[in-house]
Amino acid sequence: MSFDAVQLILQKRDRGELSTEAINWLIQNYTSGVVADEQMSAMTMAILLNGMNRREIKDLTMAMIASGERLDYSHLGSHTADKHSTGGVGDKITLPLAPLVAAFGVAVPQLSGRGLGHTGGTLDKLEAIPGWRASLSNQEMFEQLQKVGAVICAAGSGLAPADKKLYALRDVTGTVEAIPLIASSIMSKKIAEGTGALVLDVKVGSGAFMKTLDRARELAQVMVGIGQDAGVKISAILTDMSTPLGRKIGNGLEVEESVEVLAGGGPADVVELTVTLAREMLKLAGKGDVDVAAALKDGRAMDKWRQMISAQGGNPEAKMTRGKHSHTILADEDGTLETLDALAVGIASWRLGAGRARKEDAVQAGAGIELHAQQGDSVAKGQPLLTMYTDDEERFERSIEALAGGYKIAKGKSVERKLVLDKITE
Repeated sequence: MSFDAVQLILQKRDRGELSTEAINWLIQNYTSGVVADEQMSAMTMAILLNGMNRREIKDLTMAMIASGERLDYSHLGSHTADKHSTGGVGDKITLPLAPLVAAFGVAVPQLSGRGLGHTGGTLDKLEAIPGWRASLSNQEMFEQLQKVGAVICAAGSGLAPADKKLYALRDVTGTVEAIPLIASSIMSKKIAEGTGALVLDVKVGSGAFMKTLDRARELAQVMVGIGQDAGVKISAILTDMSTPLGRKIGNGLEVEESVEVLAGGGPADVVELTVTLAREMLKLAGKGDVDVAAALKDGRAMDKWRQMISAQGGNPEAKMTRGKHSHTILADEDGTLETLDALAVGIASWRLGAGRARKEDAVQAGAGIELHAQQGDSVAKGQPLLTMYTDDEERFERSIEALAGGYKIAKGKSVERKLVLDKITE
């Protein structure tokens, strides 16, 4: 069946519903270049303004999956589970989470990406480990899953190529925020990845893509619906990203903190979220009655981490490097660290060299920020609040500017942070 791109744009512009056949035609012909970028730009804006219903969003997702290959792990002989985070500041959870879940016999095929802007990328963090390799062939990935039970690597170019093309277009046309497009982008890659169970970590707050709980809940409900319609066991956990997660932000710094967690230590918030997401992944994979926290304490998860890193050429014993230059900010009064804004800290870390402005930019493995106090902690005048690291000393000035107004010390009692805000299962 043939359609006309302009007619479909007008239909969605006028709040009409696109048929399954129309969506399939649109995505197939946009991927092949028949539908021009300017036409798809108009369509994405129409979708942003007028939305899509559940059936349309499912069809859009499935059409993007159909544009490429779909991985199959049925021959592994074990359940598979994966996690996707919508991104934040200090969000290193994938690193301890994958080996923790694998320690219970559930295979974790974690296809990850690189950071852009103030949110860090899992692959950038792991590449701070000497020798570690992000790019694996499908065969290498399958073999590592069979041997180790966990793999974190870059997604191949064959998965949802329509999404890659559409994502780049949204980035330059002001349509990134459209929930049908966000949801179908995330879910097309995750379903094509072939996992049997998926837990979504939808971040909420200043350092997240979704700033409000209502907006985050809407996105979570749409993605859970897509997963259910595609036959994936799925749930979404909404978690706080108003302040950074953990005490270390930056590539090598976050690897350090992940290893601390795997060794049975680490900050309470990182441990809490790692254990919460692991329990949910294992439950969806049919292994709900296990002591997850014990596997962090007794070394089982650390053993899997070492195997996983070694299998991809990395040295799990390597000490992470830090930037050549450091600058410490001190508390200017006694009180409670009432505010420590995730976005301000994320931008400061990015400006130190931990992140990139364009996809082709290089990142510094040792750049970032170590927090000596977290939001809600009591601090004394003259006490170090945070230390900044970079290889380029001239970066400090703009990073300090980013932090201006991003933290506040006040007189009063500390307030306990609520990390898990909601859970969506349907």
